Amino acid sequence: MKLKDLFKIEYGQREYHSKAFLEDEHGPTPLISSGASNDGFFGRFNIKPKYKNVISVASTGSVGWAFYHGYDCCIDDNCLVLVPNDRLSDEKMLFLTLLINKDRYRYMYGRQVTPKRIGDIELPDFPGYVDDHKVPNISSIQNVTKAAKISLNNQKWKSFRLSDLFSIERGRCGSAEKLLEKGDEISYVGAKKEDNGFMYKVLRSEKYVTKGNCIVFIGDGQGSVGYSTYQENDFIGSTTLSMGRNENLNKFNAIFLITLLDKERFKYSFGRKWNGEKLKNTTIKIPVDKNNNPDWQFMEDYIKSLHYSASI
Repeated sequence: MKLKDLFKIEYGQREYHSKAFLEDEHGPTPLISSGASNDGFFGRFNIKPKYKNVISVASTGSVGWAFYHGYDCCIDDNCLVLVPNDRLSDEKMLFLTLLINKDRYRYMYGRQVTPKRIGDIELPDFPGYVDDHKVPNISSIQNVTKAAKISLNNQKWKSFRLSDLFSIERGRCGSAEKLLEKGDEISYVGAKKEDNGFMYKVLRSEKYVTKGNCIVFIGDGQGSVGYSTYQENDFIGSTTLSMGRNENLNKFNAIFLITLLDKERFKYSFGRKWNGEKLKNTTIKIPVDKNNNPDWQFMEDYIKSLHYSASI
């Protein structure tokens, strides 16, 4: 049996090849493109969904990456869309997605995925365990009620230096290998952009502990300078990190701020560190209230209004 025996294979929606016209059309429908992470998610827009229970396969960019979409969505023409001829269970669709990803090594920018090439993939019979292991229902992580739509365009914005928004402190641990003992009591956070900066678990040593509920600014480290994370719980941080605190900070408005800070990341590199006065003088434009003070509540409410914010 081949993949083409189970699916109609077509290119995605040509009308979303260029997305410039969608810039101000934020809405509920996910648009999928040819990214290699986050299900190929590009953004949410006010567009009519076309697909559900399909597999997308990137035909350009991150060639060969496949994702299963068991939800309403649109998919642009940088992807192939595999539409099942007959309804397949979520478990079988995920199994097939894994098989397609295992075949990814065959493709590259000079040898793109085409309907014929991917349709000729030979498939084994479905193992018995596929339907025996049910995919958990994730509906509980979606917002139970739809929050009122909040517009960023109607809000007044103002620029602030980070030193005006936060009290800033440095990480306390200069060498984790020498000063810390491996354990399972507290997280060690370093200059790492993946996994929210988590390196590994260590035994708690109070003189190195940083209290949680802060934004971490990565000031040094190859490939990570300029990134920021939010740490909700106590942790031990390396001296390459700086931490920003504000009594109004929480995990929701922190995510709002980190998204804005990411826009400044291009200014820094391994040779141009993000610490000291450079960090303090970094400016970001954020929403303000009627008194021109940072509108922490608006930032929190905006993040809470987004789809799946209940899972944060």
